[in-house]
Amino acid sequence: MTTLEFSYSLNQYSKTLKPFALRLTKDLDDANDLLQDTVLKAYTNRDKFSDGTNLKAWLYTIMKNTFITNYQKMLRRATFVDTTDNLHYINSGDVCIENRAQGGFALEDIHACIENLDDVYKVPFMMYFNGYKYQEIAEQLGLPIGTVKNRIHIARKILKENLKVYKLD
Repeated sequence: MTTLEFSYSLNQYSKTLKPFALRLTKDLDDANDLLQDTVLKAYTNRDKFSDGTNLKAWLYTIMKNTFITNYQKMLRRATFVDTTDNLHYINSGDVCIENRAQGGFALEDIHACIENLDDVYKVPFMMYFNGYKYQEIAEQLGLPIGTVKNRIHIARKILKENLKVYKLD
């Protein structure tokens, strides 16, 4: 394929590459940049393209790999690396004062809500909470496994509704 033919084909396929770039980046400007990078890489590496292979697939692969590389670079740039000598102070609890009163109130409310559950829901829920598997709970209570799963689900739903004041937004 001559350079002129390659350029013409590249121009034709660039129209189909733009929606793919937009789907990857979710931003029009970033999609245009990605498309431009892809076309530039394809044109500069046209000698590596062999006749008879699928040019469209080759371009899509270049675009996907360029997107992944750019994304990884962005993540590396956003990573904070502390190079100070006092690394042991980073996660030290000495500089932080913790107020445990709110946690105590929440725990009391959780226990109260669990105690207010009907026994048909509370018993399977507490067994599951204590590490029993569904099958073990079903065997010990003499219930079908579907009933056990349903009762645990209902218990969770009730607890979630009664404890929604603690929900983090």
